[in-house]
Amino acid sequence: MTDDKLTNEFENIRGHLKSYILRITASVEDTEDILQDTWIKASRNLNTFRGDASLKTWLFTIASNLAKNNLRATNRWTENVTDICKVAAMQNQQFFQEAMHIRATSPQGQFEIKEHIAFCFTCISKSLPLEQQICLLLKGVYDFKVTEIAQIIENTEAMVKYYLHTARTKMIHIFEDRCALIKKEGICHQCTELNGIFNPRQNAQEELVKIRMARDASTSDKEKLFDLRTEVVKGIDPFESNAAELQLHHLEHNRKVMEDYLKKNPD
Repeated sequence: MTDDKLTNEFENIRGHLKSYILRITASVEDTEDILQDTWIKASRNLNTFRGDASLKTWLFTIASNLAKNNLRATNRWTENVTDICKVAAMQNQQFFQEAMHIRATSPQGQFEIKEHIAFCFTCISKSLPLEQQICLLLKGVYDFKVTEIAQIIENTEAMVKYYLHTARTKMIHIFEDRCALIKKEGICHQCTELNGIFNPRQNAQEELVKIRMARDASTSDKEKLFDLRTEVVKGIDPFESNAAELQLHHLEHNRKVMEDYLKKNPD
């Protein structure tokens, strides 16, 4: 393996690596650090790469291990993270002032419902045990095979399948109980509420019919709806979309709120 091949592969997958790390850490600052450390560690240890896995899998393995060692990555969020953060946001005038300034001035300040669906997925997935979250992201969003995931997390294929089944079941249950986009009894209306704040002239229902997950909610089973949700997540780069700066600002707010909440409620 040559340095040039490593450089080319790293640049080819940089975007996926970066979004993957962000979805684990929920921190832009930590993501940048881990991405840089992944490159440094891969460069220094290139002589240890034997080709037992693809170079892409090897790089994701390094990034995953670095993310696991990151203190913030090990702090599981609560299932009702969106409720807790919504209450905190409503009491934080500065948060909304900053958000509205981004909305008015940034080329990445648009509010898009599909982007918020992906944002919500990130927040909810952080309530999973870390190994389950990693497996769910690698399989559902980044299209790794079970054999590759087993190499990345350094475990058996049987355990990967168990983690995937458990994570999917838990996520489906949370969304089915909470998300108003897929169930009329859902208690969370944040996608449409925030659309009303940031896009007061835009009809939220007209936007929702463009999203297959919301459109098929009444006719598809919960497994298919979850797969459609992951398709939405897969199609969005949280650093490059038209809503990136606004949503990253929102994510940083949620991270700080959850850090404070978990300090006060360690159990």
